[in-house]
Amino acid sequence: MTFLKVDGVSLEFPIYDAGRSFRKSLLNAAVGGVIRRNEAKRVSVAALDNVSITLKQGDRLGLIGANGGGKSTLLKVMAGVYAPDRGEVTAEGRLSCLFAGLPGIDEFDNAYRNIYSVCRFFGMSKEEIVEKIASIEEFCELGDYMSMPLRTYSAGMMARLTFAIATSMDPEILLMDEGIGAGDARFAHKAKARIDNYLGKAHIVVLASHSSELIREICNKAVLMQAGRIIEFGTVEDILEMHARMCDV
Repeated sequence: MTFLKVDGVSLEFPIYDAGRSFRKSLLNAAVGGVIRRNEAKRVSVAALDNVSITLKQGDRLGLIGANGGGKSTLLKVMAGVYAPDRGEVTAEGRLSCLFAGLPGIDEFDNAYRNIYSVCRFFGMSKEEIVEKIASIEEFCELGDYMSMPLRTYSAGMMARLTFAIATSMDPEILLMDEGIGAGDARFAHKAKARIDNYLGKAHIVVLASHSSELIREICNKAVLMQAGRIIEFGTVEDILEMHARMCDV
């Protein structure tokens, strides 16, 4: 039986050289959360604070909240990109993620090496990866650039490659961030059909989004996050209504 459990997870990002350049350092950390100073006056940002979620087969969870609430950070902890300082994440079922910055990506390697690295990170065998390469090549439409280092790619080309890799897997647990792009308008239309098919295969979906419409379309339950904490867990409509009231205050 597929499941995903986040148990008491906390994660802090230390901010070094936080004196005169504290504001710049904090912005560069690209996370929200509560700013803390310990007894040694070391500054850190509490990106996640004692977060617990249990999901079972059939759950489609929406992560709702303002920027800096911890949604994207929680997705990355679930995916294994970040290791929590406290607590643990346990899962049963093949996991895949659809967000910018796939784990295993190396801009100095070509597309083929990156396909191998990312897919191995998510537990695919060498034989499975070999079977997927041709379909990834066809879908991302990069031609000879497949043999070029990723640092030579445009932003749109990178988005197409990472999207093609992520959606080549057959996940039982799917982690999604609405912020991922897929290139130009023509390719985006092609990608939409692929996402619809992709969603239908997953046993558990976790989606971080600011879009009420997208949350309603995909999810059957939701959590409201603020400053790295879960404020409330409930139905999609109840959580969206609570979030709207908080935004009006």
